[in-house]
Amino acid sequence: MRIRVLGAAAGGGLPQWNCRCEVCRLARTEPNRVKPRTQSSIAVSVDGQRWALINCAPEILTQLHREPALHPCEGERHTPIEAVLLTNGDVDHVAGLLSLRERSPWRLYATPEIHGVLRNNPIFNVLAPDCVERLDVALDSHIELLPGLLVRIFAVPGKTALYLEGDEVEIGAEGEATIGVEFALHGQRIYYIPGCATLTPGLAARLEGADALLFDGTLWRDDEMIIAGVGQKTGQRMGHMSMSGTDGSIAALAGLNLGRRIFVHINNTNPVLIEDSPERREAEQAGWEIAFDGMEIEP
Repeated sequence: MRIRVLGAAAGGGLPQWNCRCEVCRLARTEPNRVKPRTQSSIAVSVDGQRWALINCAPEILTQLHREPALHPCEGERHTPIEAVLLTNGDVDHVAGLLSLRERSPWRLYATPEIHGVLRNNPIFNVLAPDCVERLDVALDSHIELLPGLLVRIFAVPGKTALYLEGDEVEIGAEGEATIGVEFALHGQRIYYIPGCATLTPGLAARLEGADALLFDGTLWRDDEMIIAGVGQKTGQRMGHMSMSGTDGSIAALAGLNLGRRIFVHINNTNPVLIEDSPERREAEQAGWEIAFDGMEIEP
């Protein structure tokens, strides 16, 4: 199994277009200290020829351009991308679908709730139904995403997408709006969870013994955006665990037997993105890797 990180940043990317926080400033002026990153998605393959995308970021064309394995290689029109699976309806995970509209056949997998979000926005009708097959995936069911690659989706604590929020927002709900993905091949188990509000006992039990975990690394601390002066929401209000602290993901996952531990979906304000920061050292000393665009994972 090959996993390629196409984008490692959270919504807005790094540097964010309208942000001059310390991390974004360094990404522009000292890219040796802070690597720019596009919005979160990964590509998965078993044979290096057929690929599936998990989420489809707004920068998908840039991401595909810099990955030769994802270029057309047969005839006048071709793509090695056979499927796309969505983990939620966030803009940074679905907007790139609009760039895959040039009538190449592929399959779009999502929960019925996420498919409903796309159906309710007519702009996604550019994905012609005679080319793009939309397939519902039930929670805790298996699908063969690619030949030989079994995938199971499951609910994780999260919330509805920002643009779907009403007057009251339920944080930590477990349903079809926010899911995690389990990849299984030759006895290996790899998990991709780019959004998670809290680690429940059930989720911890599911992850125990995994060969690799790619996990929500949005913020270093819950009030990070407020302290940085770039927002008023905490990480919890956005439906994301923070990395640090007694209730953060580093501490919560410390007792699990895991192979590789990799943070993905990292916000532009997160100091862990600075290569020589104390926060980066703390995360790495705890056994975590910080994902970057182009990172390849072969457990």
